[in-house]
Amino acid sequence: MNTSIDEPREPVSGDRFRDAMATFPTGVTITTTIDADGRWWGFTASSFCSLSADPPLVLVCLAKSAECHSAFMTGTSFAVHIVQSDQADLAKVFATRGADKFAASPFELSTRGLPVMTEAAAVLECSVHARYDGGDHTILIGRVDDVVLGDRDAVVYYQRDFRRMPIGPEGDVEMPQSG
Repeated sequence: MNTSIDEPREPVSGDRFRDAMATFPTGVTITTTIDADGRWWGFTASSFCSLSADPPLVLVCLAKSAECHSAFMTGTSFAVHIVQSDQADLAKVFATRGADKFAASPFELSTRGLPVMTEAAAVLECSVHARYDGGDHTILIGRVDDVVLGDRDAVVYYQRDFRRMPIGPEGDVEMPQSG
C-alpha cells in the first residue's frame, strides 16, 4: 500500500496509540513537589528523558487531569526519582488517583525543601525551567540542581507492567541467547 503524505488518513484511536506505546520499554519515575501550603504532591511517569547536558535539563510529562497538576503549575521546583526495581508497588500507588501517596513511604524533606525518596536508583532535584502545552499533558522542563545516585537497578515499564532488567555479573544487561 503506497500512501501519499497529502492523502487524508483516519485518525489513530487512543487505544491503538497506547497499544503501540506499550511496545516501547521505558524507565519509571516518581516526580514530587511541595505546594505553597506545604502539602506534598507526586505522580508516576514513564514519559521522562534527559533534554540537555549544558545546561543540565530533564523533561517529564504530567497529565492535565492529574490531581497534582496545579501544584506543579505553581511550584518552582520538583524532584524526579528513578524508581528502583523493588519499588514497583510504590510507583503503582503514585499512579493511582486519590491514593494517599506519601503514607508509610520512604520520603523525607530535602535540604532544598522537596519531598525526596530516601532510596532510589537516582534522584534529580530540579528548578522549573519551562512548561509547555502537550495536548492532554503538560511538559515540565527542569534544570537539574542536584543529583543523588543510588546503588540499585532501575525498573522498566513494558507491555503495561513493571519489569526488572536482569543485570549480569559484569554489570551488563543479560540478554537471552538466540538459537
